[in-house]
Amino acid sequence: MGRLDAVDVGSKKLTVQTEFFPNPNWHIETKVYLGGALKKIYTEDLSSTPEAELQRRVNEFHQNKFDEIVEGLRKMSQ
Repeated sequence: MGRLDAVDVGSKKLTVQTEFFPNPNWHIETKVYLGGALKKIYTEDLSSTPEAELQRRVNEFHQNKFDEIVEGLRKMSQ
């Protein structure tokens, strides 16, 4: 379970990857890469999230982080 998005930022590729991990407790990690180099990792504990809500929560977390990063890049380029 996860998501992956990539966009061009100048001459480099920005990649945002979110993955679900069941062990040791349910959690997600969103990794941000720029030009293939890992720049940042965001994590969120999902141990209290009902199983039926996991994919929705992964999608929301990923989309929020992706939008936040893209908006920050837009502000920097202005």
